[in-house]
Amino acid sequence: MLATLNHDLAPSRRTDMHPARIVIGRNVWLGANVTVLPGVTIGDDAVVAAASVVTKDVPEKSVVVGSPARLVRLLTS
Repeated sequence: MLATLNHDLAPSRRTDMHPARIVIGRNVWLGANVTVLPGVTIGDDAVVAAASVVTKDVPEKSVVVGSPARLVRLLTS
């Protein structure tokens, strides 16, 4: 799921929507049931493990897992 919209946190403005783009680099592998939140950039050659929730930018040539997704390894080639 690529979620490009977020709601305002103030109770009086919860119906306001705040769009933010998602950038996915070249040769990125997104596992099954991954959620990418607004404003995130995923670098080239990165791998996002299944069921991860990506809340922050993912460096190129890295592997991230979990909810929230965290860096577990850098790829070497």
